[in-house]
Amino acid sequence: MAGNSQRRGAIRKAGTKKGPTVGSGGQRRRGLEGKGATPRAEQRPNHKAYKVAQKAARSNQGRHKKTDDVEVVVGRNPVVECLRAGVPATALYVVLGTEADERLTESVTRAADAGIAIMEVQRHDLDRITSNGMHQGIALQVPPYQYVHPDDLLKSATSDSSPALLVALDNISDPRNLGAIVRSVAAFGGHGVVIPQRRSASVSAVAWRTSAGAAARLPVSRATNLNRTLKDWADAGLTIVGLDAGGDTTLDELDASGPTVVVVGSEGKGLSRLVRENCDHIVSIPMAGPTESLNASVAAGVVLAEIARQRR
Repeated sequence: MAGNSQRRGAIRKAGTKKGPTVGSGGQRRRGLEGKGATPRAEQRPNHKAYKVAQKAARSNQGRHKKTDDVEVVVGRNPVVECLRAGVPATALYVVLGTEADERLTESVTRAADAGIAIMEVQRHDLDRITSNGMHQGIALQVPPYQYVHPDDLLKSATSDSSPALLVALDNISDPRNLGAIVRSVAAFGGHGVVIPQRRSASVSAVAWRTSAGAAARLPVSRATNLNRTLKDWADAGLTIVGLDAGGDTTLDELDASGPTVVVVGSEGKGLSRLVRENCDHIVSIPMAGPTESLNASVAAGVVLAEIARQRR
């Protein structure tokens, strides 16, 4: 009779492989339970997407962050130039067994004199740190730059005996231009530089090197909103002067004897519309030849030199 568990043979005998229970006896209960949602393809070890994801993670492990993180300068020329410029590095990596030349020897000597940690590493370790093999056996670790607040920069500039001279950068994306402008500001008696927090070059190792160490002496501020910062500085009594090839005032007519902010735009885009509207004067540099415009850092240097001449 179907369902009669009392019939002979309904209960499995002891010692059988499937156990001495009726039916599954709970042996298959665990196997019948749901295992949840199917993992994504990149989370399943036997799937091709998993291997691709793991490879991408390994390649990104040693890649540099673009902003506000430790940066690694690679190559013998860039490293020695950074050390000559006084970049505040934290570590110098040298591959074991690397053939030494004058640049590498000078880098090690300067790092030792500056108290920078010198670490000998295997080549594959430096490949991982720098994310490529173009380091020439040497790399320099540079910490994030410490920016000052715009309010602190203004306070420092206005407390000096000479009239405040600040430079604001708008749409400057090349760190070499940033470094060159910082160098010019320091050379002509400026008090500091302000850059936007977004869509702007940051004080990276390239900017450090181009500034020839001036970034260590001149404060650089990062403004969350450049337009608001310029308005606040204008309310504090500073004259906002924008540089543009189509300006309504020439450099010869500019009077910068009082507290002044010079706003420099990119060579291609120039000043953005809102920044231009916040300027008290738009100044152009007279040209003797057919050249329509100058590089942003060159233009800034020319204007700063003229302001320094007026103030002397």
